[in-house]
Amino acid sequence: MSQSSLLLLWLACGLLTFAIRYSFIALEGHYRPPDWFIRWLPFVPIAALTAITAPELALVAGQFDLGFGNPRFWAGLAAIAVAAIWKNTLLTIASGFAALWLLNWIL
Repeated sequence: MSQSSLLLLWLACGLLTFAIRYSFIALEGHYRPPDWFIRWLPFVPIAALTAITAPELALVAGQFDLGFGNPRFWAGLAAIAVAAIWKNTLLTIASGFAALWLLNWIL
């Protein structure tokens, strides 16, 4: 790919990214999404985080494994329990790492 083609590609990607982000600012006050859409917006971060973390917890070497030989799954469950009880992000992360370290040491 030539340098001019690469430069044009960068410019096009930059303009597209700018247009997508600016569209939300430009539409502010001119467009109101449907009520069902607004009600579901708070669940987007939870769904995105689940989509990222669930495969890492449930897959071992590309195979679905929820057995005792998968310490990541059990450490993840421990972290979820801590998060549900104490609602503290730092404590959740620390307990998840501690559980994973302990389970890796035991297994």
